[in-house]
Amino acid sequence: MRNLILVLGDQLSLDNAALSGIDRKQDCIVMIEAAGEATHVWSHQARITLFLSAMRHFAELLRAQDLPLLYVALQPAANGEHGLGAQLHKLLGEHQPSRVIVCEPGEHRVLELVTAACRDAAVALEIRPDTHFLCSRQEFAAWAEGRNELRMEFFYRQMRRRHAVLMENGEPAGGRWNFDAENRGSFAKTGPGALPQPPQFAPDPVTREVMALVRQRFAGHPGSLEEFHWPVTRTDALRALADFVEHRLPTFGLYQDAMWTGMPFGWHSLLSAVLNLKLLNPREVIAAATAAWRDGRAPLAGVEGFVRQILGWREFIRGVYWLDMPGMLAANHFDHQRPLPAWYWTGDTTMNCLREAITQTLRHGYAHHIQRLMVTGNFALLAGIAPKAVHEWYLAVYVDAVEWAELPNTAGMALYANGGRFTSKPYVASGAYIQRMSNYCGNCRYDPKIKTGPRACPYTTLYWNFLDRHEPALRRNPRTALMARNIARLSAAERGAIRAAAGNILATIA
Repeated sequence: MRNLILVLGDQLSLDNAALSGIDRKQDCIVMIEAAGEATHVWSHQARITLFLSAMRHFAELLRAQDLPLLYVALQPAANGEHGLGAQLHKLLGEHQPSRVIVCEPGEHRVLELVTAACRDAAVALEIRPDTHFLCSRQEFAAWAEGRNELRMEFFYRQMRRRHAVLMENGEPAGGRWNFDAENRGSFAKTGPGALPQPPQFAPDPVTREVMALVRQRFAGHPGSLEEFHWPVTRTDALRALADFVEHRLPTFGLYQDAMWTGMPFGWHSLLSAVLNLKLLNPREVIAAATAAWRDGRAPLAGVEGFVRQILGWREFIRGVYWLDMPGMLAANHFDHQRPLPAWYWTGDTTMNCLREAITQTLRHGYAHHIQRLMVTGNFALLAGIAPKAVHEWYLAVYVDAVEWAELPNTAGMALYANGGRFTSKPYVASGAYIQRMSNYCGNCRYDPKIKTGPRACPYTTLYWNFLDRHEPALRRNPRTALMARNIARLSAAERGAIRAAAGNILATIA
């Protein structure tokens, strides 16, 4: 064997840089299903199923292309199976390739595993740049060099110019870079009304076989497979993209932040999982969305908000991830040490918004960005839960979770654990925000307007407690100075009552 070409579970594209120049007679592609990739965090059964099914379908595509493939499948019982690094090391010993070729792994941990396996086997390793992304790691590092603050907005504008996306005569379409003000709508009291349902992809024989394996091998893992209808092939992914652009993109922007009981998907694209598996290319996603605007099928504000997520935020957080790893894993700006409450894994809590978001997550392996940021993440920050525990939960429970995307969002956006490396303030809010953006509070035993007492909303109590604890730092930040002024208006007795009430809540949430 000349080259052993390693294709990882989130690199499922024929455009994978590692496949370039393959010699069918001398080279061999290797794919490895490793149980350790499902157990290094307590992964949702749907997340495990999505990865394994997509991998097996991609293997079928490689075989159809008459490409040489060695596929190491997970077995129903452990039988001495090892993690990814050990499996790779074993294969290197058996086949003695001259070189291993791999596209840049998306996760720092996996990069270290692959590097160590090749080093220990004394086999040369060639790591090729991941051309799936529109900004390379080196280009992002060059952009970030010398900047005191990393702000996505400035990076996003540069990417718009560089790739000529939503630009007209050198200026942003519509005369503005940002249409966020138009993309923060909430529903009337009657709710969202009729919702466009996303397509469901019925499990085929390959997926059903994987589901049976996961139920047997990972029976103790969280979540359910009863609602598993995720796309697992390139064909499915393209159909999902077309359906979103036609049926949900026109209203996506207006209601992208809204939450409602029994509304797991709303107008969201549900494309992050197939993008992160590389079944879709971000260029074709951006092209489909911008074409809908140019053709008059979707408004500019909503299209810009969607493009911002793909061309701006997705590329930006990947750059930050590789710039700050491995230190990002240990970031803990507020020194929060409280353990993750057990009900994060069950949804068994009296707080209705958390019960709704977590139950939905366990059922579908999905929650949209505001549910993640302002419900589960906001509570974790206000309650002082250890960032590493929160990170491992997010990485485990969502089907689209890959560490380069999840960890910066958790450490940076949700928890402010990296101290504002790329955010200008902690994203904290009382129960009033959740009440404004959802109907969750209407069916809850707590009142978001009350700070203390038996009916006080825990979000509201903990929010004011957060302001009390961090008043000096909040006063120094122009973005949070108003928060500091609000807590300063309270009397010493009121602040003491808030501290006492917060202490009672924190003593009972585990």
